[in-house]
Amino acid sequence: MHPLYAWPFLIPLLLLPVPPSVQESDDYFRYTSCAPAPYSCGSLQFDVDYPFSASGVGRRPDYCSYPGYRLVCNTDGKLMIYMNSTAFQVTAIDYGNKILVVIDQNQPQPQETCPYLYHNTTIDEAKFMYTDRDQFLTAYVNCTANLSSLPSIYDLVSCISGGSSYYRLHKNKDDSLESDLLGSCSSTIAVPYNLTMAASLAAGNSRLGDVIRGGFTVRWKAGLGWCSDCKASGGQCGFNSSFPSDQTCYCSYGQAIGSCSSSSSSGQKISRKRKIIIATSTVAGVLLVLFFVVSFLYIRKRRQYKMSSSSRLLKYTTTSGETPRSRGSSDKFMESGSSSSFHYLQTHHFAYEELEAATDGFSDARELGDGGFGTVYKGELRDGRAVAVKRLYNNSWRRVEQFVNEAAILSRLRHPNLVLFYGCTSSRSRELLLVYEFVPNGTVADHLHGRRAAERALAWPLRLDIAVEAAAALAYLHAVEPVPVVHRDVKTNNILLDANFHVKVADFGLSRLFPRDATHVSTAPQGTPGYVDPEYHRCYQLTDKSDVYSFGVVLVELISSKPAVDVTRDRDEINLAGMAINRIQRSQVDELVDHELGYSSDQPTRKTMTMVAELAFRCLQQNGEMRPPIREVFDVLRGIQEECRAGKGGKRDASPCSPNTVHAPWDSMSTTPNTSQ
Repeated sequence: MHPLYAWPFLIPLLLLPVPPSVQESDDYFRYTSCAPAPYSCGSLQFDVDYPFSASGVGRRPDYCSYPGYRLVCNTDGKLMIYMNSTAFQVTAIDYGNKILVVIDQNQPQPQETCPYLYHNTTIDEAKFMYTDRDQFLTAYVNCTANLSSLPSIYDLVSCISGGSSYYRLHKNKDDSLESDLLGSCSSTIAVPYNLTMAASLAAGNSRLGDVIRGGFTVRWKAGLGWCSDCKASGGQCGFNSSFPSDQTCYCSYGQAIGSCSSSSSSGQKISRKRKIIIATSTVAGVLLVLFFVVSFLYIRKRRQYKMSSSSRLLKYTTTSGETPRSRGSSDKFMESGSSSSFHYLQTHHFAYEELEAATDGFSDARELGDGGFGTVYKGELRDGRAVAVKRLYNNSWRRVEQFVNEAAILSRLRHPNLVLFYGCTSSRSRELLLVYEFVPNGTVADHLHGRRAAERALAWPLRLDIAVEAAAALAYLHAVEPVPVVHRDVKTNNILLDANFHVKVADFGLSRLFPRDATHVSTAPQGTPGYVDPEYHRCYQLTDKSDVYSFGVVLVELISSKPAVDVTRDRDEINLAGMAINRIQRSQVDELVDHELGYSSDQPTRKTMTMVAELAFRCLQQNGEMRPPIREVFDVLRGIQEECRAGKGGKRDASPCSPNTVHAPWDSMSTTPNTSQ
């Protein structure tokens, strides 16, 4: 039956008169009252929605907002919010990312240059959090000691006789300098600032006041996780003062917890007129369902007629705007994306309740950090396994696509240097969760230039081991059958270390399947600044050499202990890749490497570090065709590892140079392993 044949049955129903409206219930009134309301203040125009309330026009009932999230439009046409009795001007609001851009109004005007006039900026961390869009500036005021010799310290104009003032830019709020010299300063001032202002200040084009009054971003906490579910189910987020901890969702049929249920209208007292409406709607709904069922069966039958049966475990489909280009039959290539169903994943499906219990209800104390499209928590399963659980931020189409993409790719891979994937929740679960093995020793970035850098745990031989094992993982991905994988987000933050400092490459949310007969895949560039292949960024053409470029940046980080991007460096050296190319071309490797690794004191170390620098130079070529394939990079690193071992006289250090440090054999690259749990 063709679906068009069903329309004659629908037309009479569509022409039926609609019964008169009925008296709205109190619950339905709350549902309609909490809809987003248009609001304007000065030049700002937006819809006020949960968790905010607003003064004046656009005011909504208190049960539509969360306490403490009140916006006020003052007489100057500025939108204000108060945190811990401090006034902040709101210059932008982004409901999609739950972000406000704010300016501390208690700070002096930008033309002030004297650092002692400014004060610490703090936010209400019970209701808001800082974001990774900003960094922090600490000013050291009226210091009798000279701090210019300390790293990342810059001079400030001082208005106090007898002392000097300085400032430092750093990434983390609690990243403070530990030095006896700081005791010579009369005070310190810490403020967040917009990342785009950093280069201008370092170059001398902006004043301290411009940076402090330039604003910064905060993300609100109210409604995180559940409010998106409520809206996706057709409800409006709200607040019940009698049960403040409840996730109050107002639905057309009444009040719910978390999200609206399609069956929750049962048990409600319905008037006779409303019964008429429901009966009429039910008949129309049945016919509409019949129409869509017939349409689905018709389309499915046509597809089955055109497609032969397939033995593949996953169905691949090319997402919009990502079209493979090849010399051969590229139309046969399809990539894993959001249209892949969970039912095709050959992996274990966890119950949401099990993972909620394993993470103590996703407690903040269990949070490990950010995982690209979700927050990662440490948990312990009933069988005693320690796991890392990635929880999707919200169910936007792009994030769901990345979630399913990572699950689909990891479910078909197995290698000792890839993070082990245990499974995920099903598509019918309350939330989308991915479950991995717990890798306890942090990331390579943590140890090189992050929170654990002071431990100096990564000696040069161990860094060489890390390079070899990471290259082994990428070589496996690029050779896996039946369709290779391009990681597309290779960086030291995605290279985890286990208790024995062995590598576990993670985060496959941006990864793409790559056909053997394709020269590239046309797609909008994605990845992390500082690691993205410039040819990919310029031409929108992803290749397997894009991973090679990113890995070249990782190699430079290993020999230099410097981050891939650092706005506190000179303008021409903010990107580590550009700095490395410049230094290596000028035969100035000694100005690039971390000398604490033994470059100046140990000849074998100097030789092998130079060899890695030369390999990184080849990986960082602007033209992708000039870069070596990842398998060749792996082979060269193994040879350097043997050179390192020979230089040590065959002795094993605390972290040996042994070529056998890829600690376990991996499954054949010619087969797709079955990893279902």
